[in-house]
Amino acid sequence: MGSTTESSNSEWWRGAVIYQIYPRSFMDSNGDGIGDLPGITARLAHVASLGVDAIWVSPFFRSPMKDFGYDVSDYRAVDPIFGTLADFDEMLARAHALGLRVIIDQVLSHTSDQHAWFAESRASRDNPKADWYVWADPKPDGTPPTNWLSVFGGSAWQWDPRRRQYYLHSFLKEQPDLNFHCAEVQQALLGEVRFWCERGVDGFRFDACNHQFHDAQLRDNPPAAAASVHGVSTVRADNPYAMQQHLYDKSQMENLAFLESLRALLDRHGAVALGEVGDENAAPVMAQYTELGRRLHLAYSFSLLTAEHSARHLRHQVETLDQALAPTGGWGCWAVSNHDVPRVATRWRGDGPEDPRRDRLWFALLLSLRGSASIYQGEELGLPEAEVPFELLQDPYGRAFWPEFKGRDGCRTPMPWQADELHAGFTTGAPWLPVHGRHLPLAVDRQAHDPDSMLHFSRALLHWRRTQPLLRTGAIAFLDAPEPVLWFERRAGHASLQAVFNLGSAPVSLALPAPLEPLAGHPLAASSSVAGDGGRALTLAPYGVFFGRTADDSGTM
Repeated sequence: MGSTTESSNSEWWRGAVIYQIYPRSFMDSNGDGIGDLPGITARLAHVASLGVDAIWVSPFFRSPMKDFGYDVSDYRAVDPIFGTLADFDEMLARAHALGLRVIIDQVLSHTSDQHAWFAESRASRDNPKADWYVWADPKPDGTPPTNWLSVFGGSAWQWDPRRRQYYLHSFLKEQPDLNFHCAEVQQALLGEVRFWCERGVDGFRFDACNHQFHDAQLRDNPPAAAASVHGVSTVRADNPYAMQQHLYDKSQMENLAFLESLRALLDRHGAVALGEVGDENAAPVMAQYTELGRRLHLAYSFSLLTAEHSARHLRHQVETLDQALAPTGGWGCWAVSNHDVPRVATRWRGDGPEDPRRDRLWFALLLSLRGSASIYQGEELGLPEAEVPFELLQDPYGRAFWPEFKGRDGCRTPMPWQADELHAGFTTGAPWLPVHGRHLPLAVDRQAHDPDSMLHFSRALLHWRRTQPLLRTGAIAFLDAPEPVLWFERRAGHASLQAVFNLGSAPVSLALPAPLEPLAGHPLAASSSVAGDGGRALTLAPYGVFFGRTADDSGTM
């Protein structure tokens, strides 16, 4: 089942495991080929059986679907392709009955160009909502007011002939940015959040929340350094967006006061805020945004959604965030897969063959880091990235950058439920994206009957983790180890837990500075062994994982 007494308090989110559901691809209940809210309700028992604490449901609001729901035209309405508000209420009630909390996406930084607010704003320069979006005059030569770029390619400014001005869009031109310097905009957005609080949701994932303010002086961004010292970009290197330091188009200090107003609203309703922070130097921004008790509860990190996955890289990213959060008492949320990046089973495969032991390693690593964890639908099955041919591609981002970047559809294909059913049991109609053939043998029903499957492993590990409070909230400290070994300790008071991961395809032996006793009860126990002089020699199988404690540690495990 989902939540238990350990997470029933107001800080249930701290160290929680959150299961992300992408509604279009989870389960279709009416045969139109698109997943929907009743479909989610029908499959929530599967999610609860994993042992997660909450679900995060990606956008289901009314939208023209230019960016598949991240372009909202009505914050309070369910888009008809996903169902109705009554369907949402039923889903919420079912989740709560199963012990699952419900987090929903909120996209506050921008709307759809079909939103009534934008229709009014663009009608003239003197209407009541004229300043609700970011409008600016052209330069004398007619070019855009700044050099700011869109994440999806090209200028972030779009000319509007009615107002004879440009409007800002950090993403698609159909996603105009709201003007957070306007107090009325802030109040209106707080009202939209309040609507869902009053409907009973447990929290929100605020999309692109560091894009909520722009530089009021409209200063140009400087060029990016030849090599970023921070090492993680929010876009691929072949996207011109990576060629700028984004000093003025996002992550502005004025956002802190708005987040404090947002937190005050959420606290009145007992709701939690998870913020998505996409920034080339995200750690200090995340630390500010999650300052204890003042703003967001936790912030979502992009730092492990990279292609790079060496032990050195992983340690650097985790330590960087942990060190940044320490002074503010902030909290992070880690993910290795989501709806925007290639699935980890493929992205971190390297040059070697597919190996289910590696999928289990990444899953165990994610659940062992300090912070909360977000797992993406299908990750519990070990699904690889799907191949989607160009003619079937739906993602506008992928179509714009094809073939160097094939878009995000490969991680968004339908969830495989029944291997022998049409479209893997996802729909009785034509699916909006094709079901990947390599996903069929990994379908839920096949794995449910195989005790050696990734699904059985995922359930076992998640339930074991619930018995290990150090993995939920303990401090983290890394120990030096040679590549490809990642070694850290989770500690609280006198209790400690050692976690050692062999990221390589060959066995590894390590001499231990002190004897370690293996912890029992988890499904990776057979992938490592301790022997030698008083338990001072640790051997890890390829992609092996060790959980243990020092022999003299009297702390509770």
